[in-house]
Amino acid sequence: MRWALVKVSLAVTTMVVLAFAVPLGLVIREMARDRAFSNAEREAAAVAPALSITTERDQLERVVASAGSDAGMAVHIPAGDGQDAIELGRQRAADQDIAAVRKLGRASTTGVTGGSTLLQPVALSTGEIAVVEVYVPESEVTNGLGTAWAVLAAVGIALILGSVAVADRLGVRMVRPAKRLVEGARDLGEGQLGARVPEEGPTELRLAAVAFNSMADQVVQLLANERELAADLSHRLRTPLTVLRLNTASLGEGPAADQTRTAVEQLEREVDTIIRTAREAKPQTAAAGPGAGCDAAEVVRERMAFWSALAEDEGRKWRVAGAERPVRIPVARADLAAGLDALLGNVFRHTPEGTAFAVDLHNGEDAVIVLVSDAGAGIPDPEAAMARGRGSGSDGSTGLGLDIVRRLAESTGGDVRIGSSVLGGTEVRIWIQLDGRAPVGRGHRGAVRRRRPGRLAAAYHRSRSH
Repeated sequence: MRWALVKVSLAVTTMVVLAFAVPLGLVIREMARDRAFSNAEREAAAVAPALSITTERDQLERVVASAGSDAGMAVHIPAGDGQDAIELGRQRAADQDIAAVRKLGRASTTGVTGGSTLLQPVALSTGEIAVVEVYVPESEVTNGLGTAWAVLAAVGIALILGSVAVADRLGVRMVRPAKRLVEGARDLGEGQLGARVPEEGPTELRLAAVAFNSMADQVVQLLANERELAADLSHRLRTPLTVLRLNTASLGEGPAADQTRTAVEQLEREVDTIIRTAREAKPQTAAAGPGAGCDAAEVVRERMAFWSALAEDEGRKWRVAGAERPVRIPVARADLAAGLDALLGNVFRHTPEGTAFAVDLHNGEDAVIVLVSDAGAGIPDPEAAMARGRGSGSDGSTGLGLDIVRRLAESTGGDVRIGSSVLGGTEVRIWIQLDGRAPVGRGHRGAVRRRRPGRLAAAYHRSRSH
């Protein structure tokens, strides 16, 4: 594209320069010729007054000499009234040309060796017609013409070079963003998801760069969502796997029981590998749209009914509070169920059999709190647990359970906290914002939130004191 613009500019400018330079050169040549013959006419006019007064040779010779052109001027006076013809100076024109001018009484020019001559008729006092011949050499006709043409050519070449330089700069300005766009597309096609294009250059290329960057962002977001979805779905397999793993304890001894336990452990490792592989990006869960959401109380009752069978097999006491009446929250039913299953699965996975647990639901005007607590040994480092929930899972724990819960809460403007429960173990508190406002005092993950005391806070503290 760059060289195409240069070639087009070169061709167009050359044609324009030629279209103007050739006629202008011809005009300059004609002007030089007119200037030379105008000077010859002035010289001939200087002799005419003397010829109209006298035809004496001596006097005429002095007049011709005073005109300063005695070497290039000749005077032809015809014979008449008993006077012989007088010829002054060197004659260059042909006799027939002189006779024609004398007969017509009109000035004329004729070509001679080395230049041209101006033949100017002058009326004498005797009534005869004298002819003044002024020689105009070719060098005088072309005087200054070469310089003028050289200047004209230089100006034309400068215009051509200038147009080529401007076209080259414009080409660079257009080609460089286009090359960057090509390189960005190639890098993105090769899997470099961070490839972006500077949004600069002409308007069209700038808009193309904006569209490319937007497309690249969409591709990255789609890939991240796909990875997150794969990790989320894989993590949901952990719930039935936990049930299978706990049920294998009741199979007793024997090859079949050992093979079953080995298969379950291998399947858990494979699921953990899938989750870690998929969790290269963690896009935030999108907030539920208007009218979306679910009844948190119904979901809590349903999931506790599911886990109660396993709790009964392991001798675990459990309790549900606050789920008697409907509690609407702006969270999809499947997301809340996945979050509860992740937390309850952690209770069964990381606490010994017989450990009690509870789920409390507190409904307020601007938020809903879901508490999942147990009577286990607790978590000695809540901040490390939250960090693991953001992607730094260790062996045996992908950290995706807390990440699912965290994204669920943050999609509404809420958050998640880990602390000590009234049962003596761990308490995970999910704060779900109802009005979509960012929670007050959001700071370091795991830090204690400071809010003005209200009915929801009072209800929450009463539940902890019982």
